Amino acid sequence: MVAAILGPTATGKSRIALEIAPSLGAEIVSVDSMQVYSGMDIGTAKPDPGARRLVPHHMLDVVDAATDFSVAQFQRQARKAVEDILSRGRIALLVGGTGLYFEAVVNEVVFPPGSGDDDLRKRLQREFETDQHAFKERLARVDPAFAAGEGYANPRRVVRAMEVYERTGMPFSVFQDRREAQAPHYHHCGVVLDAPRQALYRAIEKRVDEMFESGLVHEVRELAQGSGLSRTARQGLGYKEVLAYLDSGISLEDTINNIKRRSRNYAKRQLTWFRRIPGLCWMELDEDDLSGPSPRIVGEIRDYLRGELRDGGRAGRQGLGTPPGGSGRMI
Repeated sequence: MVAAILGPTATGKSRIALEIAPSLGAEIVSVDSMQVYSGMDIGTAKPDPGARRLVPHHMLDVVDAATDFSVAQFQRQARKAVEDILSRGRIALLVGGTGLYFEAVVNEVVFPPGSGDDDLRKRLQREFETDQHAFKERLARVDPAFAAGEGYANPRRVVRAMEVYERTGMPFSVFQDRREAQAPHYHHCGVVLDAPRQALYRAIEKRVDEMFESGLVHEVRELAQGSGLSRTARQGLGYKEVLAYLDSGISLEDTINNIKRRSRNYAKRQLTWFRRIPGLCWMELDEDDLSGPSPRIVGEIRDYLRGELRDGGRAGRQGLGTPPGGSGRMI
């Protein structure tokens, strides 16, 4: 059985995990889609070397930022890390805000084949850029279920969906449906951190300001001038906007505001994703907890996870821990 501390950006997941992990006998496995890239430290709020010396961390700095890294690759490597932790009698504590990456580890998720044919992807990308409307109409004919969903508005997902269809002859939505129906790979217990919206937004904006004060522009410039950023890495929150600032002359003030706006929207999507995952307990933080978690909050989360791990997660498997507004449990 594995444990988890999840939640939107700026809720202090890493700080709480660092305090709790020693008392649980746990090692931390990051479930963050961007912390896998080496050199992307400031913009991903990656735990610093001091934190990593205190508690072993896994799935950080897995690949160079110039390398594409898919969720399927993450799934394989993260599960190896979990198996290694469990084999040594330790607890795997999954920490992060990327709901898909968390589910990829703990559920029997089957992903569509990755691209083994760069020429195919490049051809489809050119076709999409030449006539997006015709491309999307063609995709809608072969995969109407995907065309009816949110992913249809995302250009990268549209190209990926057509790539999967051309490689397999199967609609991309078939793989999505399978993902939603998968059984657990690991039984798990977990806490989702939440906070009042305006307090959360203030914490997000403060974090963005701190990232620029810590040298985010310099970090992105060094990466761009070095080996570069891969197609996936350059979409990272903050990195995409700073690259645009460096390339197109957008003002720094507009860049910062764009990142703040995108971060707020991303937090909403994170919470929406976590609400769909059954068996998680939700913890509402006070605004003061967003600056530094109180001993009370840390103790409640620690005691809850310890009890679930001891009892085999029976409460979680009974559907407790649903989000606010549901019929489940909050702690």
